[in-house]
Amino acid sequence: MTKKIGFLSFGHWSDTPHSATRSASDVLLQSIDLAVAAEELGADGAYFRVHHFARQLASPFPLLAAVGARTKRIEIGTGVIDMRYENPFYMVEDAGAADLISGGRLQLGISRGSPEQVIEGWRHFGYAPEPGQSEADMGRRHAEKFLALLKGEGFAAPNPRPMFPNPPGLLRLEPHAPTLRDRIWWGSASNATAVWTAEMGMNLQSSTLKADETGEPFHVQQAKQIRAYREAWAAAGHPRSPRVSVSRSIFAIMDDRDRAYFGRGDGSEQVGTIDNMRAIFGRSYADEPDRLIEQLKTDQAIAEADTLLLTVPNQLGVDYNAHVLESILTHVAPALGWR
Repeated sequence: MTKKIGFLSFGHWSDTPHSATRSASDVLLQSIDLAVAAEELGADGAYFRVHHFARQLASPFPLLAAVGARTKRIEIGTGVIDMRYENPFYMVEDAGAADLISGGRLQLGISRGSPEQVIEGWRHFGYAPEPGQSEADMGRRHAEKFLALLKGEGFAAPNPRPMFPNPPGLLRLEPHAPTLRDRIWWGSASNATAVWTAEMGMNLQSSTLKADETGEPFHVQQAKQIRAYREAWAAAGHPRSPRVSVSRSIFAIMDDRDRAYFGRGDGSEQVGTIDNMRAIFGRSYADEPDRLIEQLKTDQAIAEADTLLLTVPNQLGVDYNAHVLESILTHVAPALGWR
């Protein structure tokens, strides 16, 4: 299967001697430069994580708009925006603007979110679950409102004496991005949420961890999750074809620098508890290209997905991360039929 291949950056920064990203400014500007470099190398996507209260990328839309203005072809996206923190109305305006600036290249990953740096951080943003609901319910409620607003249907009664003339009828939020609704992804960690994602008509993002539901290897469980998603999509009768992405840490050992950074990993999966959920964490892949190709052939979830997001060590700088991407695109992807 020919795959779209992009990068996923967590956007870490730290004021330490070995970090190429010492500040938030460094991360933001280097994220733009890496997206430009990735496009020049022929990569298909530039995706960014969103974490609040952390020395990582947080507010995504200024960055996405800047990347969209500096590039011409590459998809730009998130993986994922925590909907517990979001005002769906304001988010529709921000997302619409970023999508129009990029010429319709936004691929927006949203979800209930990941473990937080602070206790109930969404309360500081002014949000709380409704009585009888959990914070996950709140995230889904915000997502459902966001999806409804993206349709662009009028819902607000116009002022009879407005400052500027209004079009007839109820008003919608502007700017409206007419096709963005089909480019919303949900980050799913379980089979049940993957089915819900399909029922809601969203694309599926499956990361480097998921709920350990069967005790099988990570890639086997993830492949089953993807198949359950596709079955639910078909049952829902949506008119378009869905997209599915998986994230992986994959490094081709091309030189002594690569070997020093990534040549000592054991490549094993891990099981642990995250947010009171027993989770299985996928392995990292790091080896010389020929051996790496053989290892990746056995990853069932990568085989099932149409999009592969390569997690990058952003603190090693733009030039090194461009080298990481070029190594995979040139020496690994063609041999696996991904390009």
